[in-house]
Amino acid sequence: MSTSSAADTAVQPGKSPGRAAFAGWIGSALEYYDFAVYATAAAVVLNHIFFPEGNAAAAVLQSMGVAGVAYVVRPFGALIMGPLSDKLGRKFVLMMTLFLIGGATFGIGCLPTYGSVGMLAPILLILCRVVQGLSAAGEQASAISMSLEHARDDQRGLITSWSLQGTQAGSLLATAVFIPFTSFLSEEQLFAWGWRVPFWLSAFVVLAAYLIRRKLEEPPAFEKMDKEESVLDNAAPLSIAFRYHKSAILRVAICALVNTLNVAFTVWAISYATNGVGIPRSTMLWVPVVSNAVGLAVIPLSAMVSDRVGRKPVFVAGALLSGATMFPFLSAVSHGNIPLIFVFGALMHGGFYSFSNATWPSFYAEMFPTNVRSTGLALGTQVGFALSGGFVPVIAAALNGQNMDNWVLPAIFVFVVGLCVAAVAMTAKETARRPLADIDSLHMSRTEALEVVRLDQKVKVTVQEAPRD
Repeated sequence: MSTSSAADTAVQPGKSPGRAAFAGWIGSALEYYDFAVYATAAAVVLNHIFFPEGNAAAAVLQSMGVAGVAYVVRPFGALIMGPLSDKLGRKFVLMMTLFLIGGATFGIGCLPTYGSVGMLAPILLILCRVVQGLSAAGEQASAISMSLEHARDDQRGLITSWSLQGTQAGSLLATAVFIPFTSFLSEEQLFAWGWRVPFWLSAFVVLAAYLIRRKLEEPPAFEKMDKEESVLDNAAPLSIAFRYHKSAILRVAICALVNTLNVAFTVWAISYATNGVGIPRSTMLWVPVVSNAVGLAVIPLSAMVSDRVGRKPVFVAGALLSGATMFPFLSAVSHGNIPLIFVFGALMHGGFYSFSNATWPSFYAEMFPTNVRSTGLALGTQVGFALSGGFVPVIAAALNGQNMDNWVLPAIFVFVVGLCVAAVAMTAKETARRPLADIDSLHMSRTEALEVVRLDQKVKVTVQEAPRD
């Protein structure tokens, strides 16, 4: 295995690791604020105002289903945004998705309710979630690629983990912002207008992210690749990714199912606790706030450990330990034991899950060379996120039963997913201590390199043979 020298690990000209990390942080904060603010609203409010009155369990299932729509469409967004990032630049996609995500979130806060327009209300809600999902697919992959390619070789885990720090911050803020509304407003006020304000607040995050990202330059690795392969057509990253990196995409997709625990914790468990057990909304909303606060401290520490000991040990430990801790957490929820809910929630989600959450950006991104990094990363992660985010809330709600009284089956489901994720992660190559240039050589096979040359020559011949005026 190659080791990086002092020259390798120094910050190269054109690299801006600090600014790239901050740009990734604030973009992920916006993305997950938008996703988490809907998830929180779906668990405590939206099932009452966007769907027909009637069976409470059915309304919860419907609101959970709409929560999953944004995840289901994310792979389609990856097919568009990933290749755009690899051809037109990381910054181009980051700026475009910033306004798409923020606009859709603000729009949700302006929607009419079921009581006003009937079935048009959930249809408009679904459309806004579709826009969120399509744009989020490119946001995350481009931000991670940008951070990885700006980072020093011995700090790639730490620098890319700031994107997940932003995830925790956005999720924390999205949950925390609902607490005063559920605590101090009457139910009538909350359902009438209070739920809208958290969605409107996303406009401030969009403005901050724009001011930061507009000054960020493309990383040197991408600019070098772009100059060498500028003659390739726009479809090249997608075709090359599917032709030569199918196994890496599949591996990332399965590993990304570690998100199952996050979705079960932040979406379904809150709904189960408030609607099934009867724990007050304001109390339960503090649980992810505390766990995400713990995660803010654990994520950078875990990422630094992954830079030293490797990606796989840290990632696998997180998948197994967090899955196992779901049992005592849901047991505490079922008994309404508030202190233990906070203890096991913080340990499981803020602690153990953060091991995997901190590591996966560098772990997954290092499975692809620069020319298809955003494409491969977007496709793999978004398929995994679509399966977990799109179906986990519904599966968990179904396993929970009509009377919402069976917590064991959802816990077993989450733990089994964690086992599968850990097993697949162990098949990946360890890349933590390899220079980024070596990673490109490691993943770009001779056949792929010849294909790039062939495409290059084909385009040149086409240009030369084109008729001239």
